[in-house]
Amino acid sequence: MKFRTFEMERWQSVYENAVEFNLSESGVHPATLAEVGLDPQEFADIRLSYSPSNGTERFRRLAASLQDGASPDNILVTIGGAEANFHAVMRVLEPGDDALLILPNYMEVHGIVENFGGRVIPVWTRMENGWIPDPDEIAAKITPKTKFISLSNPNNPTAQVFGADIVKAIAAVAGKHGCWILSDEVYRGAERDGVRSPSFWGIYPKTIVTQSLSKAYGTPGLRIGWVVAPEEDIAAMWAQSDYTKIAPPLMSDLVGCRVLENREKLYARTRELINRNWPGFRKWLDQRAGMLNWLEPKGAAICMVKYKHPINSTLLAERLRTEKSTLIVPGDHFGMDGYVRFGFGTEEDYTHAGLVRVGEMLDSLKQ
Repeated sequence: MKFRTFEMERWQSVYENAVEFNLSESGVHPATLAEVGLDPQEFADIRLSYSPSNGTERFRRLAASLQDGASPDNILVTIGGAEANFHAVMRVLEPGDDALLILPNYMEVHGIVENFGGRVIPVWTRMENGWIPDPDEIAAKITPKTKFISLSNPNNPTAQVFGADIVKAIAAVAGKHGCWILSDEVYRGAERDGVRSPSFWGIYPKTIVTQSLSKAYGTPGLRIGWVVAPEEDIAAMWAQSDYTKIAPPLMSDLVGCRVLENREKLYARTRELINRNWPGFRKWLDQRAGMLNWLEPKGAAICMVKYKHPINSTLLAERLRTEKSTLIVPGDHFGMDGYVRFGFGTEEDYTHAGLVRVGEMLDSLKQ
């Protein structure tokens, strides 16, 4: 099997630690152990053994408490949201199946479907419609081979939130055709207004939700994620995961439990960082209103920006990297040339300094 390169992840992993200003991240400034509510001394006597291969019962119970009606048996702990998505697709897709993807979206599922011999059916959202999908368009593109509908809510890269009416309408379409919904909800809890975005879990039975501690919690270095699914599907994915990991990291599982126990505090920290940084970023955008179009982000520290400068998005990002030592994500990585994705969840002064460099490049292109 020949795997296609996951362009955005490779771009970030190669260059994010080699530039002065990294504006490509989609999370917030990472939390410390103290902010999580931990004293490192608590770990002094812990034996570094294997943890249970599906995650500790304590962690699975805490993760289940985030979803109405879920139990620990509905949870499989994974190495980040990436492994969660991998097992979700592997569970429901067979070669020759169709997968309907609501785009733009985090492109991991897109790549996995193609790597596993499936066919991607795109349904594109548009800025002029608020980046909100049209359930009628989704229904029109479903085929007898459609195995699942994939989306992210809150959305990456647009940071928009699909409301309860859209969630229910998509669930109704899936129910009519008997296909699964794969809902990436890793930004749930990062909503700027503090109102939790609706989950597909509990609305439609053939739902698989993927989650992680990276985005809303500000703890990406733990590399802990999880899948929420019906019990028989969790059992099957647990068997799959025996081939991808022996067990989640013991220390990450333990710290992750404290993260989930203190989640409201960490959600508040994430909201505070996003809302503190947004006015400065918006001011920067407003200064270039004639050349940039954007929608105010609602559910993450990211913003998808359309530019009018006559340059390919990958070339623009490459020039920023090499000439300005600043990293952004080109729209090409989402199949959308003419756009770039900014992350603004880092420290305020750091974000501002990086934007100054981007502005210098855009101004030179305009001239």
